[in-house]
Amino acid sequence: MFFYVHLAEYNFIITRQNYFFYVHLAKYKLKSMGQIVGREDEKFLLSKIEQSGEPELVVIYGRRRVGKTYLIRNFFEKNMAFELSGIHNASHGLQLDHFSITLSGFTGSVPVVKPANWIEAFSMLVRYLTPLTRKKRKIIFFDEFPWLCTPRSGFMQAFENFWNTWASQQKNLVVVICGSAAAWMIQKVINNKGGLHNRVTKRIRLLPFTLHETEAFLKDRKVNLDRYQVLQLYMAMGGIPQYLKEVGTGESAMQAIDRNCFTKDGLLHDEFKNLFISLFDDATYHMDIIRALAKKGAGLTRSEIIRACRLTSGGGTTQILDELTESGFITPYIPFNRTKKDSIYKLTDEYSRFYVKFIENSRFHGSGAWARFAAGTSWKSWSGNVFESICMKHTWQLKKALGIAGVHTESSIWRYLPQNGTQGAQIDLLIDRQDQCINICEMKFSVSKYEITKRYAKELENKLAVFRNNTKTNKTLFLTMITTYDMKNSLNFPGLIQSEITMDRLFVK
Repeated sequence: MFFYVHLAEYNFIITRQNYFFYVHLAKYKLKSMGQIVGREDEKFLLSKIEQSGEPELVVIYGRRRVGKTYLIRNFFEKNMAFELSGIHNASHGLQLDHFSITLSGFTGSVPVVKPANWIEAFSMLVRYLTPLTRKKRKIIFFDEFPWLCTPRSGFMQAFENFWNTWASQQKNLVVVICGSAAAWMIQKVINNKGGLHNRVTKRIRLLPFTLHETEAFLKDRKVNLDRYQVLQLYMAMGGIPQYLKEVGTGESAMQAIDRNCFTKDGLLHDEFKNLFISLFDDATYHMDIIRALAKKGAGLTRSEIIRACRLTSGGGTTQILDELTESGFITPYIPFNRTKKDSIYKLTDEYSRFYVKFIENSRFHGSGAWARFAAGTSWKSWSGNVFESICMKHTWQLKKALGIAGVHTESSIWRYLPQNGTQGAQIDLLIDRQDQCINICEMKFSVSKYEITKRYAKELENKLAVFRNNTKTNKTLFLTMITTYDMKNSLNFPGLIQSEITMDRLFVK
């Protein structure tokens, strides 16, 4: 009999006879995996978990390829007693086969007999773990947890019973469950109404790397690029470690994007559909929403999304939006002085935005394709929108640059549609401060120092006036320019711009 088994970062079709060879290969790979770059907050929390002296049920979730498995395996490798990874679209029986083979590998004994059901499987796991946890704190790791929970398999009920009757009483045990289907993890585990209700002790939502972490990750892999090049990579790939691993030493950002996105064997050439199909049972509407938002840099309201994608206004749409939000693909922004129901959704996954704009239905393929796109006019408007989105993700770094890291703030967006001949305006990021000031942020991407024209200066003055007149705010307004490089002629417009921030400040830890 053959089994499809997920080990480390590779998939193998193996037999029982050669299984132990791959188990030892996987264990060797874990020991040689190298340091964890970035993830300082997560490592601090995991350290507290490791030293708490209490039974812990830890949930970690985030989009595919963001580094969840790598983080857990590397941090807990010395005390990892058992690890089981769910198999995508596998039957109940195959998952149990996988369990017995995996347990055999960790016990180092003869192959374990396949359990009849998950209750029996967890009973076998308890017998294996009991002597280990008496001696030392141990970690067990269930990766791709939603894939283990096949229909009518009884897996969730068996896991609940395992935690409630035994694991929750073991002071030397940490149980980590992980899944890429973020919305499923929230609904079925964190907000569980059954046996796991209020049982989760710690939760980690693993987000893509920041620019600081991306730069450190590339340097750790001997990829030395200046920050403009790193920013270009980030605009196409986002802070996804598995994507960034594909950047070769000595490659420019343009070369790396060209090879990975526009050649038939490039990782990102066909990643889009695979990504969504692996995360959602029926990903058609999810991808429709992504495509609709990719065309609207300013974002769309819920009603606008429903019209654009021909959805219904019921709970199904709400669920899809929640799933995309929890998975990190889209972000709802509450407009200034408005409520949650007025949220504007923006596409905040850089790769998805890049794919829809340049890869999907592209006429250009092969070497040099990205150079042709980057020389066109559509790239300029697209890069401006993506740069705005990246700045909004790095609001903490902006606050530090402005010297207001210790001031309570609320970040939001604002737009006013012209009515009865009045002038409209749009602000993509404003930082509302507790000290009675508001930073109105203008974000401009350019390949050199940014130059303000008289026409643009007039637009900025009008934008401030429209905002004040329509919001009736009495707070002081500070116009803040965020650019890739320095401003070229801001002194030509005295009093207009109070703060200037360059991309370097976005790379701060």
